[in-house]
Amino acid sequence: MGSTGTVLRELRGAQKSAKGVSLYSRYVNRPAGRVLAAGAYRAGLTPNQVTLISALFTYGALTSVALGEPSWTLGVLVYAALAVGFAFDSADGQLARLTGRGGPDGEWLDHVVDCGKLLLVHTAVLIFFYRFGELPSDAWLLLPLGFQLAAVVTFCAGLLREHLGKAAASAQGPSWAAAPAGPVSRVRAVALLPADYGVFCLVFLLLGAPGAFRAGYAALAVVHTLFLAAFLAKWFRELKALRAG
Repeated sequence: MGSTGTVLRELRGAQKSAKGVSLYSRYVNRPAGRVLAAGAYRAGLTPNQVTLISALFTYGALTSVALGEPSWTLGVLVYAALAVGFAFDSADGQLARLTGRGGPDGEWLDHVVDCGKLLLVHTAVLIFFYRFGELPSDAWLLLPLGFQLAAVVTFCAGLLREHLGKAAASAQGPSWAAAPAGPVSRVRAVALLPADYGVFCLVFLLLGAPGAFRAGYAALAVVHTLFLAAFLAKWFRELKALRAG
């Protein structure tokens, strides 16, 4: 087992493409995940164990949102736990690529945890609104349900786009699969920041002021809905082009 520095250098060479990734994931979450993956490797953990650690931090934080009392301290603790959970979510894949111990079971577990996270985060906000939101109208309780719908559809549609694209690549042969991915766009990386889960987690720092939290959450809901519409149109065009090809 190499030193931590050696492991980190190997992990830098085992990264996913930066294409289609926001600046937060590229410069904050993936590097943090790389450090955690190196620590997990040194501790002898498996990728699936790292995934479960991610779930522990994330689900624990979201349970606190639903059941805790609003305070600035709660907001800081929730954000910190969500950010650590997100970094571990990056670490499991990096560890799998480093050790060659990835597989369909690990990918399945990772997606199950991610799907549960998307459902729970907006359910926790719904409960928080009901208990402490001081809502101008009960109609505000529909907001987390709408945000949840946008988040889950984006997640599922993105997974389908990825897997159907891989199936098309396999069917059309190595020449199609080897097509160049194109350069990484920094403008796109900046534009994707509002849709990044790590940026979304920042809104929980406002839990000490329920009104401000509600306003920030509503703004993000609008942004994510607009991104959903753009992503669906883009992915549909890409899959249609694969059929035509």
